[in-house]
Amino acid sequence: MNITEFLQDKFPDADISSDGEDCSSRLVIVSNTFEGLSILNRHKLVMGTLKEHFQSGEVHALSLTTKTPSEIV
Repeated sequence: MNITEFLQDKFPDADISSDGEDCSSRLVIVSNTFEGLSILNRHKLVMGTLKEHFQSGEVHALSLTTKTPSEIV
């Protein structure tokens, strides 16, 4: 399972797009889960979900953009 599929499973309502390979990716995640959260807390939530992937070395670099549906113009 790649990172996008893994995150889609964890954030079922999310629209996730990726650029790059799993070990060094840029992800854009749009989800209602982020409503009311600061950008820092959004990133902490996603990075915490991926903790094991970082510890195993499967992922070592990741650029995140996190938005709510209402923030998409």
